[in-house]
This record gives sequence, structure tokens and C-alpha cells, in this order.
Amino acid sequence: MAKNYPYIATPPPGPNARRIIALDQAYSSPSYIKEYPLVVERGEGPMIEDVDGNRFLDFMAGIAVASTGHSHPNVVAAIEAAAHKFLHICATDFYYAGFSRLCERLARLAPGPEPKRVFLTNSGTEATEGAIKLVRAHTKRQNIIAFRGGFHGRTMGAISLNSSKVRYRAGFGPLLPGVYHLPYADPYHCSVGHKPSECGDPLSCALEEADSLFHERLDPSEVAAVFMEPILGEGGYIIPPREFLQYWRDFCDEHGAVLVFDEVQSGMGRTGHMFAADMFDIAPDVTLLAKGLASGMPLGAIIAKESVMTWGRGSHGSTFGGNPVCCAAAEATLDLIEQSLMKNAARVGAKLIEGARALQQKHDIIGDVRGAGLMIGITFVRDRITKEPYHGLVPELELAAFKRGLLLLGCGRSTIRLAPPLVIDEEDAANGLRILDEALMELRVAA
Repeated sequence: MAKNYPYIATPPPGPNARRIIALDQAYSSPSYIKEYPLVVERGEGPMIEDVDGNRFLDFMAGIAVASTGHSHPNVVAAIEAAAHKFLHICATDFYYAGFSRLCERLARLAPGPEPKRVFLTNSGTEATEGAIKLVRAHTKRQNIIAFRGGFHGRTMGAISLNSSKVRYRAGFGPLLPGVYHLPYADPYHCSVGHKPSECGDPLSCALEEADSLFHERLDPSEVAAVFMEPILGEGGYIIPPREFLQYWRDFCDEHGAVLVFDEVQSGMGRTGHMFAADMFDIAPDVTLLAKGLASGMPLGAIIAKESVMTWGRGSHGSTFGGNPVCCAAAEATLDLIEQSLMKNAARVGAKLIEGARALQQKHDIIGDVRGAGLMIGITFVRDRITKEPYHGLVPELELAAFKRGLLLLGCGRSTIRLAPPLVIDEEDAANGLRILDEALMELRVAA
């Protein structure tokens, strides 16, 4: 497969893709979203090939999962070697070396100097569910603070914390009691809806409701935990002011609550740091991981301070969590991230942000470009002065880029995320920006 160059042999979806899509639509659950008609045949590095021979440059990495690119040979070799030994034994009940090595490694990598312990899960949403149990067991309290725009998964506890899209919650209530949602500090759009001319600063606006909550409805001493993404993922790739995270670190310290950072999307080198917490120099009590941890194999993690992971023997477990093949993939993934890919994310990400800001000068519908490493958000607006979101543009842009060989994915109200594999180079970045520019030109002409 040619590494850097998208190629459209047959306008997608081609005949082979249409047959598979028809089969899927006849038998798969209607709950699946299916963003656009991509039918994957194989992948290599930052490229995807579909079943009709079309090649796509992947700028969404299976939602920030393919951290080392598609089918990295080191990761594949680690998976094959592990699979030849044994596929499963259940780490809840027995021991094996890869599991123990990975727990030690994650404990040592996690932010903060305190000793850590690790619980391995199958996914990010399972990490969230486990963390809810952990913080309640540890503090003997029930109440949890979460944030508007936050996304933590699709199981019952996780959707109780979610506040990014109503469809994740609609029809599933009653949800977990004791969850309070507060504004997330957004430097571009006021978190409480003030007009740009009326907004003070992102921090003070975001904290107004927190002050009211703790004065009127909830005693801080009854808060078990604060769950937050240090950079919002599904909520729009929003990078808050450092002071916002520091406020909640100080709050938890003062009131004996647990600070949980959901780094399922922002972790594993994506920001140019191992964890987003590192770029803010703020250490949580608990870190949640998944997505890029094992390059696409199903693996998540709860990393907690030893002083916080106090639940008792048998209080939590998992049949498949920490599967030996997945642990091997994670070890190989961490090797690559630590050796080169984290630095590459910082270097190429800076170029990508620079290029996106050049497009901002060209296209007046780009209101904001923000990012860290290869976690970049481009927000579209109808008017730069009012910052009114350009609703409906993102799905059209995804499809226009797809037809040209670039895979994109939206987030938030009107934002495109750039979350490619950490292996992309400057040529990949230039090609992606070129196609994005062409797609925007097409949409503006059509409008």
C-alpha cells in the first residue's frame, strides 16, 4: 500500500462496499451510527484501503485508537507471539507475566510521585464503571461531579456522567443518582451561554455554577469524586485553562474527594505528552485509559494512587480484562510511544496546527483552531463575531473529505477533530490539509 497518497479508484461506496453495507443494515443493531460508508479491507500506517481498492489517509484513527498506525509490525509481532503461548486464563484469578509487567509500567508512567496500583479492563467505559465503584467504596460517599460536554462511555454509570449528546442518555433512565453536571471552561465559547461581548473570562463563567451548587444544594464534604476529561474529547476537543483543572485539584484536596481524569482519548502520547495531565502539570488521583493503549486491541485501565485503590479482595473483577494478547499489544505500543511516537506527535502536531491556522485565514467559517500534539479541533462558525456554531456543516465536510480520500470525524457542536495515528509525518499532514481545503472550497461553492 502506498504510504502517503490517497487514491480513489471507484467513487465510494463502490459495488463491494454496497453489498457489505446492505448485509450490515439487514442484520446489525440499529443503534450503530455508521458515520459514512467506509468499508475497510486493510490498513497500514496512516492509510486505510477499502474493499473496492480506494485508499484513504486516516485522520481519525478509529476514534483516536490506532495510536501506532494500522497493523504496526512490532505490535502485530507481539500479538502473534502472545497468541502462540495462550489466549486466555483470567487475570482476576491467576497470574501471568505480561499482565504484571504492564501494571507495573502503567503505575510508573502515571502522573504524580505517589505509588500507584492498576486495574485492567476491556474498554474505556468499563474503566469508568470501575472508577465509580472505586471512589464510592474509598470515600464512603455517593455524589459525583461531572461536566457539560463530557463523554465517559455508553454503559449505565458512564452515561450518567455524560453530557455531550442527549442521544447517549435518552430513554435509558432513571440513571445513576447523585451526579451533578457543571460547566466546563471553554476559552472559545462561553460555557454558560453568554454572548462574546458579555462573557468575562472562561474560568469565572465556568465556576459560577460551582459556587452556587456548593452554597445551595450540595455540601462539598459529601462529594465522592470529580470526573473530568483534562481535554474534552466528544465534547469538542476543548483545552481548558490550567486554572480550571487546578481549581478542581484544590477542591478535592480540601474536601477529601477523589480527582479522576478520564484520559481515554487524550492519553497515550496523543498530546505530545504521555498524558494530558502532564502538559498541565496537575496529577489526578485516578487516571482512566483505553483507546490508544493497545493500538486497537480491547484494553483499558484504571490507574489509582495506592492510597485510593482501597477496595477489598473480590470487590471488582473482569473475566477478559487484561487479556494476555492485549497486554502484549500494549507493551509493544508503549515501547513505540516512548521511543519516538510521542515526540513525533508533538512535532507533526505543531505543523498540523500551523497549517490549520493558515486555512483559518483563508476560510472565514473557521472560528477556532486549537490543539496539543495530534489532538486538534477545528471549530466552524457562521459568524466569527457572534461565534454562532455552523450546525450541519460537519457531516457534509466529513463526506466531502471521504470522497477525496481523507477520513475525518466530528465532535462537539460544529468541530472537526484531527486525531490521526501518531505515525503520520509532515507529508501526511500536508496531504490532509490540502484535501480539507479542497473539501471546504467545494462546500462553499455549493452553498
